[in-house]
Amino acid sequence: MCAFHNWFTDFELLTYALEFYSPMDQPEEPLITGPDLEKSDPSFAQQVQRLHQLTIYGRWLFVGFLWLTIAPVSLWGLRAEISLWQQYFTWVAVRYGLFYHPLSTFGLAFCIGMTAAVLVWQSRNILLGLPQQEKQRLETQVYRIRQQGPTHPLWKWVCH
Repeated sequence: MCAFHNWFTDFELLTYALEFYSPMDQPEEPLITGPDLEKSDPSFAQQVQRLHQLTIYGRWLFVGFLWLTIAPVSLWGLRAEISLWQQYFTWVAVRYGLFYHPLSTFGLAFCIGMTAAVLVWQSRNILLGLPQQEKQRLETQVYRIRQQGPTHPLWKWVCH
């Protein structure tokens, strides 16, 4: 009976603590999502579009950074094989050159893979539109940027 009594008192204490602290975890303003937020502020859709454009630019900048940093180092590691390929090109030589230089192969594969991933992502968005989950993520992020105000790093690009 004593163990039940201790468990019950712990449960009451936990319930009281949850009731006491839960209002502090809630945002001061209710979180408006979906069409209600777009109706309440006409510039919201434009800000979501700007954030999406920043996402596109950021992804392409990252891919460009990869091609300017990792790809030259990877190609430099393959310089002896590349000169051999120029003299006697065979697919077997390419295969063995890439097989025996795994870091260079991984670097080039990473650059090619990231480029293909961004191309497929952007093509899907252009052809099929943004998925609903992505729209909601962008809307939530714009809402948080607006809540934080000018101290947010993306404030001047999204909200002005």
